[in-house]
Amino acid sequence: MSQTGWTRREFGGAAALMAAVVGMPAAVSMLSRQTEDDAPTDRQRTMMRAVSQLVVPRTGTPGAGDVGVGDFVILALAHGLDGTRRPAASQALPPLATGHVRPDGSLRFVAWLEAELDRAANGDWVGKSEARRAAVLTKFDADAYAAQGDHPWKKVKGLILTGYYTSETGGARELRYELTPGLFDPAVPLKSGERAYSSDWTAVDFG
Repeated sequence: MSQTGWTRREFGGAAALMAAVVGMPAAVSMLSRQTEDDAPTDRQRTMMRAVSQLVVPRTGTPGAGDVGVGDFVILALAHGLDGTRRPAASQALPPLATGHVRPDGSLRFVAWLEAELDRAANGDWVGKSEARRAAVLTKFDADAYAAQGDHPWKKVKGLILTGYYTSETGGARELRYELTPGLFDPAVPLKSGERAYSSDWTAVDFG
């Protein structure tokens, strides 16, 4: 896959590979519904990498953008993971989202997020400084979680976390992996500063 720009052939091939690896029949069924608009632009890939990196930044381990989570999220959104290709209820969409709805009623999440971040940044979000991008996304995140209903950003953020914490870096380096040897103990003591277990990362409070 090229570093800049995805052709329709590359995009479809990557999606098929992802569906096979993840084992999602729903994702496979979405391949025939792929359209030209689903293939991301270079700018959208840059945006999603930056957004992913801000959600899970680099610390002692690589961040989400570093390990390619942005591209994972683009594929996941285009092919319906977590119900993202279902028709969206108009009353659940933010006012400016209606301009990014597919003919089948589902939301083009990547194009929507690109437009929303540019609007919130009063211009080119991607071209802003890292500090400015972080400030805009922080406010955007807070507004999304304060809003009533299922805000589209929650789906995007959820897929970023899924992509990262199911990667080798997130699952084995950021989290602590320990195979439970036959006995489930629901009351494992944790000391201050200990990392969460990768076998139960969904229980982590991401805020």
